Amino acid sequence: MESSAIFPLFYLPPVGYFSVLKEFDDELYIEMHEHFPKQTYRNRASVYSPNGVLDLTVPVIRGAKVHTKITEVKISNEFNWQKLHWKTFESCYRNSAYFEYYEDEFSVFYRKKYSHLFEFNMELLQWLMKQLKKDIDYNFTEEYIKEVGPGLDLRSKWRVNEVIKGADYKPYYQVFDDRQGFKPNLSIVDLLFNQGPQSRSYF
Repeated sequence: MESSAIFPLFYLPPVGYFSVLKEFDDELYIEMHEHFPKQTYRNRASVYSPNGVLDLTVPVIRGAKVHTKITEVKISNEFNWQKLHWKTFESCYRNSAYFEYYEDEFSVFYRKKYSHLFEFNMELLQWLMKQLKKDIDYNFTEEYIKEVGPGLDLRSKWRVNEVIKGADYKPYYQVFDDRQGFKPNLSIVDLLFNQGPQSRSYF
């Protein structure tokens, strides 16, 4: 595992996640022994709304002083967050070129009830890889490894609210870019809904 990268498991990961993923597609691990960190894309995704970038958050049940293993983090279903997320996707992407192309399969994730965040994110990641035609051979970590080789520990990469330079990402058409311009590194669904099957050639 010395030359293998360790990736976090995100909710609808940003585009940059998949750009890096392809660099390690034959030797990567998905972290499943870390403690759940706050303010990350593990339960958050960014989309392009009519008013700009909007973050969608999957609510989780977590004690304030308890370190919870990522695979044990439970989703809070006290209110219908899935309905809220789906309505947001519709308002943001209903007029995109390919929303209807993915709608039937994608909507399943917002009708099915999930109890754990890791399971939900994993099923979404597998679906996303299928849409992007990414046949990636990945494994899961068997323990938490604190020290990882340079450039291989990606668990702290892609922080929420970090400044993203648009020049680092190839622009593509976005539904509202006539209002606020191109927004880089949003959730991969922004790329999918706007570019469809051509998304895989983006990388």
